[in-house]
Amino acid sequence: MHHYIIKRTAYLILTLLIASIFTFVVVNATPGEPAEVLARHLYLGLEEVAPPELIAEVSGRYNLDRPLLEQYLDWMGGVLHGDLGYSILFNKPVDKLLMLYLPPTLLLTTVSMTFAVVFGLFFGICSALHQNKIPDHLIRIATIFFVSMPGFWVAVMLMLVFSIWLRLTPVAGYGGPQFIVLPAIALGLHTMASIARIMRTSMLDTMEKPFVVFAKAKGLPGRQVLLSHACKNALLPVLTVVGMSFGALLAGSVVIETIFAWPGIGSLLMKAISARDLVLIESTIMVIVLLFLLVNFAIDLLYHAIDPRITYE
Repeated sequence: MHHYIIKRTAYLILTLLIASIFTFVVVNATPGEPAEVLARHLYLGLEEVAPPELIAEVSGRYNLDRPLLEQYLDWMGGVLHGDLGYSILFNKPVDKLLMLYLPPTLLLTTVSMTFAVVFGLFFGICSALHQNKIPDHLIRIATIFFVSMPGFWVAVMLMLVFSIWLRLTPVAGYGGPQFIVLPAIALGLHTMASIARIMRTSMLDTMEKPFVVFAKAKGLPGRQVLLSHACKNALLPVLTVVGMSFGALLAGSVVIETIFAWPGIGSLLMKAISARDLVLIESTIMVIVLLFLLVNFAIDLLYHAIDPRITYE
């Protein structure tokens, strides 16, 4: 177990290093001069053309004219010492910005994942128990629909129906529980449908296993067989989907937060990208990658708690 944790920690560090290189290269390879975009955001209008003198001043002031290797080493050196850099756009340290914008995103992601897991397991089990019957057909059609629909379209439709037509929820904003309902549903529907489909398939396979058949033959109550034997062993594929979906939820929050004016890390990243605030973009992406890796690391450890037969050697 300890060897596995050490090995996974080493893989996590290596993955972060590769992700940092890839992120830095892609961000800096994006068409457009960062100094010019920043000059228009800081000193001019977005539609105006920045003069060469201003571009050179901004480039020199914020060290954007230095070789890319030096910029990367400076950024990574700061990250290793706990300094995520300084945002040119907001004129604040990146870590303070993340402390302000990250909690709303974690709240939205947690609520969305809870919604997806609870309803995904429920509909998946219900579909498996009513195989090839009307509830099963309806659930399968609904899950295919939600898996196929893009998140931004679902968000707009939810806003149109529940906020504009029915006036049950606010259109957008951040505040009480009523503000998080639509963003959480829009963000979690795709994951909920995926979990339901995986749980249905896993349940159908588990229900045919010898230990479930033996439990039924012993005369155990159906609920005990379902909860203690079938569901528990059918959860392993679902855990994998949950771990992989967490990254998708963090990535999808960029669009959903923009649509619903949710002040999270997604909206922060969109502002940073529009202004080509390189350090803020790179550090924000690395925080998202780190959260994704930590969640998957925790889920790997949960495998053994659910099925003790799984070893890490």
